[in-house]
Amino acid sequence: MGGSRRKPEPLDGTQRVAAAQYVRMSTDHQRYSTENQREAIRKYAAQHGMDIVRTYADEGKSGLSLDGRDALKQLIHDVQSARPDFRVILVYDISRWGRFQDADESAYYEYVCRRAGIQVIYCAEPFENDGSPMSVIMKSVKRAMAGEYSRELSNKVFMGQCRLIELGFHQGGAPGFGLRRMLLDEHRSPKTQLKLGEHKSLQTDRVILVPGPDHEVELVLEIYSQFVDRRLSEREIADGLNRAGVRTDLGREWTRGTVHQVLTNEKYVGNNVYNRTSFKLKQKRVRNTPDMWVRRDGAYEGIVPLELFREAQHLILTRAQRFDEPTMLQLLKELYDRTGALSGLLIDEQEGMPSSSVYRATFGGLVRAYSLVGFRPERDFRYIEINQKLRTLLPDVVREVIAGLAGAGGRTIHDATTGLIKVNEEFTASVVIARCLQLPGGGFRWRVRFDTGLAPDVTIVIRMATNNTDVLDYYLFPRIDLPLRALRLAEDNNAVCLDAYRFDSLDPLFALAERVPLKAAA
Repeated sequence: MGGSRRKPEPLDGTQRVAAAQYVRMSTDHQRYSTENQREAIRKYAAQHGMDIVRTYADEGKSGLSLDGRDALKQLIHDVQSARPDFRVILVYDISRWGRFQDADESAYYEYVCRRAGIQVIYCAEPFENDGSPMSVIMKSVKRAMAGEYSRELSNKVFMGQCRLIELGFHQGGAPGFGLRRMLLDEHRSPKTQLKLGEHKSLQTDRVILVPGPDHEVELVLEIYSQFVDRRLSEREIADGLNRAGVRTDLGREWTRGTVHQVLTNEKYVGNNVYNRTSFKLKQKRVRNTPDMWVRRDGAYEGIVPLELFREAQHLILTRAQRFDEPTMLQLLKELYDRTGALSGLLIDEQEGMPSSSVYRATFGGLVRAYSLVGFRPERDFRYIEINQKLRTLLPDVVREVIAGLAGAGGRTIHDATTGLIKVNEEFTASVVIARCLQLPGGGFRWRVRFDTGLAPDVTIVIRMATNNTDVLDYYLFPRIDLPLRALRLAEDNNAVCLDAYRFDSLDPLFALAERVPLKAAA
């Protein structure tokens, strides 16, 4: 985001000032309705000699990122592309500007406006946004609080959803062919069956899955029978259903993938499974390993016998074992050459080819399988590869630290389970690698997470360079000053209390292990 830098013109109160207002409302905060914001902004403008000439409104939009916030995007575009017809931007408060998980991203968008000579004013905040040291501090605190609120809310919602899953209640999503959603009251008594697009309205109501119409249940059982007993493929089953005029629960034609979903989803035996994937706070979507799934077996009345379901899973697994890795990659390469793109859904639709889940299990993820056949998704998944590389790098780093301690005369014991290094039976140390993250504005940050449960006497933070291959520098945090929460380190100008522990090498750590003769010490 370029452009020549102009200082905001002073607002001396001698003339009317043209202003734009930005309002945003997320779906969970009616008290922040755009009408309430407009009224507060209108009063502020009237009291300060301003005329509102333009409005940018994001209705029902999350403030976690810029994604989906077309009005804010347009505002930034208008500020940069030409000289706008307003001198200031009025916003109700900092949280309406955004609850960005990176406070620097929030500051960056304000900086873009200020660079173009447009001042951003937060009407309901108890400070003037005048660039004074106090306002800068207050803004930083408020931005952090806005992001932290979303993190805390996200965690509470997730824990609540997990609890409801364990109690046997359905948490969102279409029920699937052959199943229906039943609304229960607070006493678990049935109220009504929810139709497509309908949702519960009372806080105390809950939803479970129940068997659908008899003809749909019979068709689901027929799908399993054709697959297990007659050994028909998903494609053949889908073609038969389409010839018979049967449509899916969404009114669409059957495909290999939709049949595969019926054959593999545990809800058909009555199991309630949640958290297969994570997409918290609109960050990267992550496919979780089975040990992270939240489940309640036997939560619903199943419509497929458990033994029949297990036979279907065994056949799917056996079918996948017919392909060795070179054959799987050849099939994936042929699909890529035909379509010009790859996705899990596309793979699941192919006949005579392992499912996407098999590719994940075989190659350690779809992204790695894609890379082996020369496909790079438009979305940047490099962070996965970087994390994998750093996990591979960690044992080598630990060995280097142990070697350096031994070179200084120290005796070490390494606990492979916890990762703790005990030095001279005197103190313990642990190693943390902080990868480099690039911000939308081009800057770099490092997130450092501490395992306070291990309580090491010294935490060695190895900060990686921008290429995430070389080491930039080191931080040595003693336990007494170990931060209670994750840190975000900037390129430079971190707080003095942090940079006091920064070193260009690990020599200060090795010096702690050095053995000195008593005479020399005397």
